[in-house]
Amino acid sequence: MNLICKIKVCALWIAACSLSLTSCFKDEPLNTECDITQVTLHVNEPAQFFFQLTDSVKNVLYTDSTIVISVRSHADVSHLAPQFVITEGATITPAAGEPQDFTHGPVTYTVTSQDGQWHRTYRMSVVPTTIIVNDTLKIDFEHFDLEPSYNSYYVWFQQLADGSLSADWWTSGNAGFKFSMGSAKPDEYPTCVLANGYDGYGLQLITRDTGPFGRMASKPIAAGNFFIGEFDAVNAVSHPMESTRFGRPFAQKPIRFTGYYQYKPGSTVINKKGQVQEGVVDQGSIYAVLYRNHDAAGNALVLYGDNVLTSENIVAIAQVSQVNLTTTWTPWDIQFTYLQQLDQQLLENYGYSLTIVFSSSKEGAVFEGAVGSTLLIDEVRLITESTE
Repeated sequence: MNLICKIKVCALWIAACSLSLTSCFKDEPLNTECDITQVTLHVNEPAQFFFQLTDSVKNVLYTDSTIVISVRSHADVSHLAPQFVITEGATITPAAGEPQDFTHGPVTYTVTSQDGQWHRTYRMSVVPTTIIVNDTLKIDFEHFDLEPSYNSYYVWFQQLADGSLSADWWTSGNAGFKFSMGSAKPDEYPTCVLANGYDGYGLQLITRDTGPFGRMASKPIAAGNFFIGEFDAVNAVSHPMESTRFGRPFAQKPIRFTGYYQYKPGSTVINKKGQVQEGVVDQGSIYAVLYRNHDAAGNALVLYGDNVLTSENIVAIAQVSQVNLTTTWTPWDIQFTYLQQLDQQLLENYGYSLTIVFSSSKEGAVFEGAVGSTLLIDEVRLITESTE
């Protein structure tokens, strides 16, 4: 187990047991952490460089090893000097504020702990983004790998219209499951690879037992989930709803949402206290949401587990009404329902975010579901209005 895993497991166990964080480190004379927690880009004309002024600051989750900042298509990324917030006493190479050329791909940064014994590497990209005329976003689950920091669970990449692969789209709750079941193999995690999908590889989501640690924390199950956004594993115990941060900026108008699924519910639904819910049959969840990603004051926002389907910022939604038992590949094809009028200028400036969400237990966000519930997904398509 590497240092980062040790520290975070320690932190989560402490949170669960109501102990003091300082007790974990009180005998260490120097800080052993080595994380980037925030990146800032200062440019002369930010309104011409970023889609939103708040895009100049990016918070970095401790589970992230890649940092991607999207900027306007004409932005000059050849001479940028990122500033970083890093853990206390750590050092970073290349140095913060040192100009870098991002035109040829990612720049690798190494953070070394205060005691000099530990380090982490990050690959940072600043990517000029062009809206490409393409009315279909294809999601086929063919591009995946083991998470580079731990090699314990799978992560997926989205193939973009220009053929490149982006690590900045999809995530799951696998990082949280690792804290309760650290010995699990990649195919024993809630979200894993399906070798024989509808066509090629697919996605397999299974509601898992979280073991003694999960039961102690009143989180006895972990639903298999997969979504566009970020998962903050540090908050998974203390603020579980805020650990799922749904969406990424999107600049096309979604019209239809299609794909194929199979679903088999587990035998017994339990709630977060482990109590059997008599007469309740588990259901899966499949939906897509488009929402405004800034509030009325211009502050950036994301949707969380408790408001991803209810927020007043939601503009459009497409949801499979019931995901019930089916042992054959079953298609869905749903039109987006628009709750608010779309602002074209805001759309072009990436003022909306899109998320697509799949879960093996519909109420998994509140830790209710049936162990063994299995949702298989493949050949997903998001049909959008073409941009000319």
